[in-house]
Parts: sequence; structure tokens; C-alpha cells
Amino acid sequence: MQVLVRDNNVDQALRVLKKKMQREGLFREMKARSAFEKPSEKRVREKAEAVRRMRKLARKKMQREGLLPMPKKAAIRPAR
Repeated sequence: MQVLVRDNNVDQALRVLKKKMQREGLFREMKARSAFEKPSEKRVREKAEAVRRMRKLARKKMQREGLLPMPKKAAIRPAR
């Protein structure tokens, strides 16, 4: 993973890096590896993740078919 530092602006580069790490799931993985997870807890977590993915997929499919309204787009913020 690589982040460019522009105009010696390390704070902005750190924000970009943190966002990239969040998207990749690095924080979740570090938390999971920090302590032992019992096999029963792992099964419950994986099952919950699968249910969440399936619900999201079904919601997106219903939106494409017009059964649910499309999500509102975020307002574009003006550049500083």
C-alpha cells in the first residue's frame, strides 16, 4: 500500500492511508488477531457476516429492479 505525501502535508497523507486501510479491512483483521477467537465465536461471526452480505446483495437487487428506492447521493462538498 502506498500513499503520496504532497507539499509536506503528512496529516492529509495519514488520513488517506487510514481510509485505505479501513477499506482493505486491515483494522478488523488486526483486532481479530490480537486475541484468540473460540471456534464457536468464529462460526457465529462468519454466519452473521454471510447474512449481512446476502441482505446487502438482495437490497441492491431490489433497488435495481425498482422495488426499493435508490439511495440518495451524497452532496458534493466544495473544494477548499
